[in-house]
Amino acid sequence: MKRNRPASTLPLAGVRVLDLSRILAGPFCTMRLGDMGAEVIKIEQPGTGDETRRWGPPFIKGESAYYLSINRNKKSVTLDVASREGRAILRKLIASSDVLVENFRAGVMKNLGFDYARARRINPRLIYCSISGYGQHSRKSHRPSYDLIIQGESGLMDLTGDPQGPPTKTGISICDINAGMTAVAAIALALFRRHETGKGGHIDISLLDATLSLLAFQSQIALSSTLPVSRMGNHHPTLAPYQAFHAKDGYLNIAVVSESVWRSFCRALGRPALAADPRFKENRERVLNRRALDRILEPLIRSRSRSAWELIFARADVPVGRIRTVREALRAERHALSVLRHPLCGPVPSVMFPAVFAGAQRLPASAPPAMGQHTDGVLRELGYSIPEIRGLKARKVL
Repeated sequence: MKRNRPASTLPLAGVRVLDLSRILAGPFCTMRLGDMGAEVIKIEQPGTGDETRRWGPPFIKGESAYYLSINRNKKSVTLDVASREGRAILRKLIASSDVLVENFRAGVMKNLGFDYARARRINPRLIYCSISGYGQHSRKSHRPSYDLIIQGESGLMDLTGDPQGPPTKTGISICDINAGMTAVAAIALALFRRHETGKGGHIDISLLDATLSLLAFQSQIALSSTLPVSRMGNHHPTLAPYQAFHAKDGYLNIAVVSESVWRSFCRALGRPALAADPRFKENRERVLNRRALDRILEPLIRSRSRSAWELIFARADVPVGRIRTVREALRAERHALSVLRHPLCGPVPSVMFPAVFAGAQRLPASAPPAMGQHTDGVLRELGYSIPEIRGLKARKVL
């Protein structure tokens, strides 16, 4: 469906996204598409909605903080897609959309009658993105999966935590979020290709594959050597020192990534001779002798406050930063926040999309929608009359 594209707006202005996803990976993807200007129509089950609306505490006047974090810039439409009338409405929405995003396990959309093969017949230009734990065609495709499961299955948890402790998940749902970001990139590329060919297509995103792609140098070490690849706490497998240290009043991170930075670091410490010590002169030696190096550095760093070291290392151009709590980081970086006006919750602060497009007007973001907030408006646009909408609501289709 072609829409007028206003001049000097965000890159996806004029693109309609039909969002059949819930929980995290899909909603994160569609929120990012909405952040870039797309119109996102979020389909929710009447009476229950997205499961994350109930994932709490905390709740803000009945809405969970979890749901509010990943659903801005969307319109909410309640629709029973299992009903005959609901499927008729869904067909109209598919026909009028540019992108469809779903994150059910493989086979669910086919059972509903809206897998890609059937959706393509409704709208040949449709870009159809499926996000699932194991992809559409693996031996585990039928299994339910969540971020925690994939963190373990991918090896990520074995890389996280203290070497003497148990495997540890990351502090955020990194597998879901990364799959959502991967889907955003794939959808943008598919839109670009469609501009050239006029054809849509199917995108298959697996949380497991997307997480494996994040392992980068860790996976290459495992593929290219017999060296152990496992959790190292705050140490880095190929750099030293590149880790957290305890100063007098708390923790900070120091990143020595080259020999010139190593020499500057040693001078800033007041230990210039350390740079020439044969155990530490080159990064290779520092990695092999990191325990000896830690025994020297740890008491030195502990002798001063974080503020003192930040000043000292900043003057020496050595990368340094304190380890802050989430609230400290948000207070310090308030430019990253915006306050959205929610119809039920009132003002809701939100961390906004981090990219700024030159020449594009920064459109005001809309708050995450109340369940079904936009049902009437979207159906009126599809051609349904007010009496018809009332009848659909009475029959619990909406």
